[in-house]
Amino acid sequence: MTNQSKVGIYKNVAEPFHVDFTGRLTMGVLGNHILNSAGFHATERGFGIATLNESNYTWVLSRLAIDLDDMPHQYEEFAIETWVENVYRLFTDRNFAILNKEGKPIGYARSVWAMIDLNTRKPADLLILHGGSITDYICDKPCPIEKPSRIKVNSKDCIETIKARYSDIDVNGHFNSIRYIEHILDLFPMELYKEKRIKRFEMAYVAESYYGDDVSFFMDEVNPNEYHIEVKKNGEETVCRSKIIFQ
Repeated sequence: MTNQSKVGIYKNVAEPFHVDFTGRLTMGVLGNHILNSAGFHATERGFGIATLNESNYTWVLSRLAIDLDDMPHQYEEFAIETWVENVYRLFTDRNFAILNKEGKPIGYARSVWAMIDLNTRKPADLLILHGGSITDYICDKPCPIEKPSRIKVNSKDCIETIKARYSDIDVNGHFNSIRYIEHILDLFPMELYKEKRIKRFEMAYVAESYYGDDVSFFMDEVNPNEYHIEVKKNGEETVCRSKIIFQ
């Protein structure tokens, strides 16, 4: 199997209802396209969620880092390439390239996934499932951005609390991973997005939250262009952390 056959490429269009006031695709929508590409790629190779659900397993996103030089503009065609970089016993690394209408990279993303048992909610051994055949799809295509970093937030001052509602909940019954991104971006004023763009965005998912949970946000301003955010549910348990670098 060649490296090229291990890479999936999925075409999209920046629809008018998927862009922000600058006319560029929003980070939340880009995140959805990235996750959809991962799903398509896994499904085509026999590891999609529908197939896994038959055996009571599913994929869970653990880490996501997106590094951008530009963002698709309204009505522009763009594509996302995705491939598996590594497979470990409990985690797998999956990478992405965001390509503009000319097919040139305008950004990259790295992600870390676990496969969990739906009954126990514990990670499954990827090297045992399906005879470890997932390793057949490991590809050495380069991804020239840093891996997701460790994010630490020291602030004890809550800057906003929301209650998890209907539109926050996904098919698995917990808070949607992309909705966290959207709520985090809403913490910043419109003026900031008029002056700067997001260069790098990271998410580290730690635990699940559910309908009706109180979801609180804490932030450290590390420097004028870098912010670290921690999200907790019901005032105690950390559910995710994020890092945003503006440019």
